[in-house]
Amino acid sequence: MNIHEYQAKDLLAKHGVAVPKGIPAMSVEEAVAAAKELPGPLYVVKAQIHAGGRGKGKFKELGADAKGGVRLANSIEEVEAAAKEMLGNTLVTVQTGEEGKQVNRLYITDGVDIGNEFYLALLVDRATSRIAVVASTEGGMDIEDVAHKTPEKIHTITIDPATGLMPHHGRVVAAALELKGDLAKQAAKILAGLYKTFLATDAEQIEINPLAICPGDDGDQLLVLDAKLGFDGNAMFRHADIEELRDITEEDPAEVEASEYDLAYIKLDGNIGCMVNGAGLAMATMDIIKLNGEFPANFLDVGGGASTEKVTAAFKIILRDPAVKGILVNIFGGIMKCDIIADGIVAAAKEVNLSVPLVVRLEGTNVKKGKEILENSGLPIVPANDLGDAAKKIVAEVRAA
Repeated sequence: MNIHEYQAKDLLAKHGVAVPKGIPAMSVEEAVAAAKELPGPLYVVKAQIHAGGRGKGKFKELGADAKGGVRLANSIEEVEAAAKEMLGNTLVTVQTGEEGKQVNRLYITDGVDIGNEFYLALLVDRATSRIAVVASTEGGMDIEDVAHKTPEKIHTITIDPATGLMPHHGRVVAAALELKGDLAKQAAKILAGLYKTFLATDAEQIEINPLAICPGDDGDQLLVLDAKLGFDGNAMFRHADIEELRDITEEDPAEVEASEYDLAYIKLDGNIGCMVNGAGLAMATMDIIKLNGEFPANFLDVGGGASTEKVTAAFKIILRDPAVKGILVNIFGGIMKCDIIADGIVAAAKEVNLSVPLVVRLEGTNVKKGKEILENSGLPIVPANDLGDAAKKIVAEVRAA
């Protein structure tokens, strides 16, 4: 689960991380009111969408010369003008794809002078089963290019869960960022706040880009100017306050609908829809589709104990994707019974008036009964003997259609 930047900064501030003052706004009027509460005279108007690259993004409705989704404003009037251009329009960035995302929220922050920019992130390193800290002196909008062209400028350390964050971790990160003196102490404090936030919220990733040196009357201050937080969705049952921050409008509607039926669904870019029970079998099914020359349109795991209603919902979600040119159902009935799957397939196919090829491979509990249901359905369902046979048949059906 992801949240917006302003929500992320609010969480970080509660754990002692230094961030500039900012106020969210859902309308032009709220944006103007927010700016009036800030010191000024410089403001930053930031589009709030669940995607990076906002500063270099473009608004579809505003033409090729349009400014991006992060803008400096030197007056209240400029804040108002920026808000009018952003709200309700579609921002396209490198992470949104060509369809972009509609901007429904803004974040008005206090403008600050910016010196050096850094990159700092915490994430789960599955290879070591530890929290990894990634730091670079090359923060800013081109961090992806740094990772590809000069990977030696990116430093990674891991934190042993038995000891937790220790003082030397702060010193190592400060050294990686080439910070000394008071700024090194500030970096260690920020790292401590990030680590505390990571553990307290069951985060999967905290990305700070940029972390910046901001000169001021009281000396240089290290501030988090942008933050992206992602959480383990399976842990949200113990974080009701964070779950309330969820913005469903930023998520794929099909994935939202799937979650309501407790289905594990992720949309992909291929043309063959997959419905499988078990994550491992689902991964193998996607792999064998690619092995036969086509690409999966989704990952969909109906789970081990799905009902006919759940299977019907899964089938309808797959068919609602216009990119789907064929469907492969691959079920191994253990806890899941093949006849229940068959009933769901038949019910869904009849309800949506199935118009794409469908290949079904069933094995396991009640497989004979399941195959009989499919055979007697009157639907053009292609049976398969095994996974390899199923993949070859669905690829052939899609290419022949």
